[in-house]
Amino acid sequence: MTSFERVAAANEAREASPQVVTVGGRTVGLFYHEGSFHAIDNRCPHMGFPLSDGSVENGVLTCPWHHARFELSCGDTFDPFADDVTTFPVEVRGGEVYVDPHSDRETDPAAHWQERLEHGLRESLSLVIDKAVIGLDDAGVDPTVPLRIGTAFGTEYRQDGWGSGLTTLAAMANLLPDLRPADRRRALAVGLGAVADDCAGEPPFFVQDPLSTEQVGAERLTEWFRDTVEVRDADGAERVVRAAVGASSTAQEGDAADEAALDESALAAMFVAGATDHRYLDSGHQLDFVNKAFELLDRIGWEHADAVLPSLVPGLADASRAEERSSWRQPVDVAALVEDAAADLPDLLARGEGTTWTEPEGFVDRLLGDDPHAIVDALTDAVAAGATGAGLAATVADAAARRIAQFGTANEFRDWNTVHHTYTYANAVCGLAERTDAPAVYRAVLDGAVSVYLDRFLNTPPIPLPDPDGDADPDAVLDDLLETFEVEADEAVGRAGRHAAEYLASGGDPARLKRPLGEALLREDAGFHPRQNVEAAFARYDAGRGRVHLVATARYLAAHTPTRREGEQTFRIAERLNRGEAIHEA
Repeated sequence: MTSFERVAAANEAREASPQVVTVGGRTVGLFYHEGSFHAIDNRCPHMGFPLSDGSVENGVLTCPWHHARFELSCGDTFDPFADDVTTFPVEVRGGEVYVDPHSDRETDPAAHWQERLEHGLRESLSLVIDKAVIGLDDAGVDPTVPLRIGTAFGTEYRQDGWGSGLTTLAAMANLLPDLRPADRRRALAVGLGAVADDCAGEPPFFVQDPLSTEQVGAERLTEWFRDTVEVRDADGAERVVRAAVGASSTAQEGDAADEAALDESALAAMFVAGATDHRYLDSGHQLDFVNKAFELLDRIGWEHADAVLPSLVPGLADASRAEERSSWRQPVDVAALVEDAAADLPDLLARGEGTTWTEPEGFVDRLLGDDPHAIVDALTDAVAAGATGAGLAATVADAAARRIAQFGTANEFRDWNTVHHTYTYANAVCGLAERTDAPAVYRAVLDGAVSVYLDRFLNTPPIPLPDPDGDADPDAVLDDLLETFEVEADEAVGRAGRHAAEYLASGGDPARLKRPLGEALLREDAGFHPRQNVEAAFARYDAGRGRVHLVATARYLAAHTPTRREGEQTFRIAERLNRGEAIHEA
């Protein structure tokens, strides 16, 4: 259905082209060129500059600011950085020009914005990605849709497989329920932009066929997977993974999945085993990637496992192994210490079967001690007393949070990354321990505990944990916390931790504390590690592990803010363009 509106007399519009007219509340540029009228959104889709100030030649409209070029009749751009501009139907009736303010592109906004998102990912264009996320949200499209698009792109167009981009996307997806409504689409845009950046200029991921066997069970597939990762045979490991998952095409056709396909728990066990045959791969990143891949599949659907899980293989096969680093070998051979303890696991688990372990008072303090033998003994004794992998993983994560909460700012700035890596690794172990009770989980726990031990010098001396009075006005404390993130100073780190602790001790709603933390994170050019850190802290707090996690992440975030906020500026431009604002007046 059309709703044409008169905008100008044809003779006048020919003589005075271009003209700026208003149609249906829109500001439209009316151009007469080569015998035809053309109506086009007068705001350049790149930065909103008035296109009526541009030039037209040979059917091409050029914006005078960044020289983006558009085909006048359809609005398609020659320059992908600019995005296409909206055009409107024009008719001449009885010497008068009429324009329909409803563009053909608006008939199916969900399909249009999905296509623009895919385009933005291919070209790594943050403005196009931001506009697509906003458009999809306004069209009522569930966040699962852009998550699936981003996941499909990230797993297909990066030869090295799963990386920081897809991890960021998964972390942002996990944060969505805790954010202000206005920040949820920011989070999606941040995650999708990270995927695009991670894939930019990279060769695609070339897929291996699955092993065609249907007669092999979980134990043998896991054995093959571990063997192929051990010798860094990524192709062989990928074929095993695809056999374990089962061919997605078979499932989509409605046929029964391969008999070799493993369930989610068995897949988790297989990946944890492959990721813990060697110590603390890539400073903990690889196990974190595994956990985030599983979490993302929970959100987009496990029918996508055949695309997602194989993308983990290149990183696992190529990862650096901590036992190859001197810090894990001297002055104490902590790698051998873990390996010896892991060899005792079958006996320890047998001794603990049927018993229930209760975390003793001061157990986290023992994990923060200076004697690695005592730390490993505390954990192996707990296993023999019936401790679950999930229970021990949670205590190691608490200890890792303490390292951040008590991190001394006299250390080099890059040392924040050291304690951060241990923390996100420990959080990943917690997530995977909830999926599988395989013995390999305990190896991951031991690795995490040793990494906590190796980080001990970054708490020398340990910064005292906040001891709040608990009688403050929570609203005032939140305001003070947000102001803290505006200050670039070592003192701001301590203040942020104290504000977070005071807010919770004063009876503040934790959900309200998460919102400003999320707001501060998303408005900054925070980068990979702060995004990981905040998401992990929220997960650990939600698991009932205490305020130290929110105190720790408040300190970490304060250490990494403020920034130039370039991403926030681009997102705000996208929002204003979406609202139809005239960013630049003609």
